[in-house]
Amino acid sequence: MRVEFQGKNMQVSDSLKDRVTDKLGKFDKYFQSDVVATVNFSQIRSQQTCEITISLKHDVHLRAEETTHDMFTSIDRAVEKLERQIRKHRTALRKRYITGDSIRYFDIPEDDDYHEEEQEHEIEIVRTKNFPIKPMDAVEAIMQMRLLGHNFFVFLNGETEQVNVVYQRKNGGYGLIEPTI
Repeated sequence: MRVEFQGKNMQVSDSLKDRVTDKLGKFDKYFQSDVVATVNFSQIRSQQTCEITISLKHDVHLRAEETTHDMFTSIDRAVEKLERQIRKHRTALRKRYITGDSIRYFDIPEDDDYHEEEQEHEIEIVRTKNFPIKPMDAVEAIMQMRLLGHNFFVFLNGETEQVNVVYQRKNGGYGLIEPTI
């Protein structure tokens, strides 16, 4: 696995690079060598954030982000989240990558307790909502989202005539999802 580092509001030290490389090294048994892991470090006041994204083929991404007062703790927690994601989505990934091109499944340890739990909690749609969709711009959609008290809102973009989604980000800002074909 190839690891790329980026730092925002801080310099990425060799000790941070070594720690991440060592921690992500345990995932080498799961992935082929062409997989890229992008690690973003950021510091805002006393908050240290580590965001790790592993990009696989066919637009599958594993992502974990942790913020603590210590960067090494943030790294450890983000790697733990990634490990849980791999275990949790093992079956779905196995079905998607039946050929095993970018992830090696034979090395993933079986977790019998998790497998039984996974079968009990199959994905089930428990509610479906229908609502009229009207053309509006992103700012109006954000206002609608805030009025409803939701953290996302689906709308028809009046400029592009495509369905878009606005959402509230963890940092307090807003995001806009636009489809591409």
